[in-house]
Amino acid sequence: MAASSYDEALRRVLAHEGGYTNHPSDPGGPTNYGITIHDYRKYVKPGATAADVRAMTLAEAKAIYRSKYWNALRCDELPAGVDYATFDYCVNSGVGRAGKVLRRVLDLQDDSYVVTDTVLAALRGRDASNVVAAICDERLAFLKRLKTWPVFGRGWGPRVADVRRAALAMAKGAKLPPLDPAVADETTGGKADVPVNTNAQNGAAGAVIVAGGGWLYATAHDPVAFIIGGAVIVLAAVAMIALSRANARSKQEVL
Repeated sequence: MAASSYDEALRRVLAHEGGYTNHPSDPGGPTNYGITIHDYRKYVKPGATAADVRAMTLAEAKAIYRSKYWNALRCDELPAGVDYATFDYCVNSGVGRAGKVLRRVLDLQDDSYVVTDTVLAALRGRDASNVVAAICDERLAFLKRLKTWPVFGRGWGPRVADVRRAALAMAKGAKLPPLDPAVADETTGGKADVPVNTNAQNGAAGAVIVAGGGWLYATAHDPVAFIIGGAVIVLAAVAMIALSRANARSKQEVL
């Protein structure tokens, strides 16, 4: 796909992503045009609220898509079809996962997600249709393993099928199948990604700090407080360690 075809790829992504959502089972949180609150804070407005995400302009969303996703994986340089399949995958499940899967289906080391010249060289020796099919097969298998599949699977499954059809047509230079509005409506919602809950981590760390400060003050006045305060600090520290491990498992599940 040529660079000028980015608009068509984005049009399809936006049709799948839909408008504003804030589903309690969606790890992305408040999301609009497929852009999560985490990304909106990073690229547009630090400290943005759900209301800010709801008010996001299409121009802001398009700028984030170009910078974070399309350019990050050098989609302008990928073969037709492979670019779209990779682009839609990273929008739904993260740049890290999509980049690693692209490497994996090319029989390259997936210890990095970066699309290097080696990746581009490997693509030149492969049939683009086969690469598209391999990416979509892996993607669907991954989605079915997620805990949120029962909630969002009804949309994710048709989305992958729709991406496969369009990407294969691009790879073959055939006419692109139209986006069915009914299918687009059905496939909206849900990020197949699990961002680290930094707010929760900070809260646990804060509990340790506050407890520690109180403990130091209390021990100077009451021996009993020494024992109680120490126990509180230990429990807070254990909670923070458990949360960190849980987040690590979540990120591993995604990658």
